[in-house]
Amino acid sequence: ELRVARFRALGDPTRLSVIQQLAAGTRCVCELRDHIDISGPLLSHHLAVLRDAGLVTASRRGRWVDYTLDGEALDATFAG
Repeated sequence: ELRVARFRALGDPTRLSVIQQLAAGTRCVCELRDHIDISGPLLSHHLAVLRDAGLVTASRRGRWVDYTLDGEALDATFAG
C-alpha cells in the first residue's frame, strides 16, 4: 500500500532530513548536498525512494534537478 511505503520512506533519518529541507521550499540537489552530509550517490538514492513513495517531485532545470515536497501527499499520509 502507498501509505505504508510513505511511512517506510519517512522512517529513515536521512530522508526525514530531506523532507525537512524541502518543507522550506524547492531545492536543487546542490543545495540539499550543502545541508545533508552524505555522498551524492547516496543522496540520489534517498531522493529516489521519496519520489517512488510520491512524497517529492522532481523537475529538471538544465543540468540540475529541483525537488519539491508534495505537501498534499504528506498530509494524506497522516490523515486517517
